Amino acid sequence: MLIIGIAGGTGCGKTTVVNQIINELPHEEVGVISQDSYYNDLSHLTLSERKKTNFDHPKSIDFDLLEEHLAVLKSGKTIQQPVYSFIECNRTSNTIATHARKVMIVEGILILTHPKIRDMFDIKIYVHADSDERLIRRLKRDVNERGWNLDETLGKYQETLKPMHDQFIEPTKEFADIIIPNNKYNTVAVDIVRTIINDKLT
Repeated sequence: MLIIGIAGGTGCGKTTVVNQIINELPHEEVGVISQDSYYNDLSHLTLSERKKTNFDHPKSIDFDLLEEHLAVLKSGKTIQQPVYSFIECNRTSNTIATHARKVMIVEGILILTHPKIRDMFDIKIYVHADSDERLIRRLKRDVNERGWNLDETLGKYQETLKPMHDQFIEPTKEFADIIIPNNKYNTVAVDIVRTIINDKLT
């Protein structure tokens, strides 16, 4: 099994890059795991309390469960990947059966911050985007898809997202094997990644 980690700041376009990579690969040979599925269970808190949680700090992630699940997948078995609700700011009671594939892509802003998880990746990718672009994308997503209002999102960006990005996420660039600029010129970098994957698969 080839495990690929794809990190980058909030709104950098990781999902776009993931889709660009997997669209050219056989569907049955590629699986995707989202770091968002592994946010800690916050059922003991109210929604207003959960909304105040710092979800951009490494401590917000259940890395032990993610590590356990990656080990199970490497052994060829199926896991029950948690399902996270951005509306409720918490894991739901649902899970998704995720089967072992030849290529597993793990994507999330904090996945390169954890040494044990990092060591499980055969290829580490960091998606870079301009900070203004990332803010605009984050604003649109939180307001249109996640039920936040504009002031909440801007406040969270200034108080939490930007400081956490500077402290924890941006420094993980140094661990990346490949840094992909998320703009219209990233096709060469994505092609290189696909070539490496196809080479490993064959």
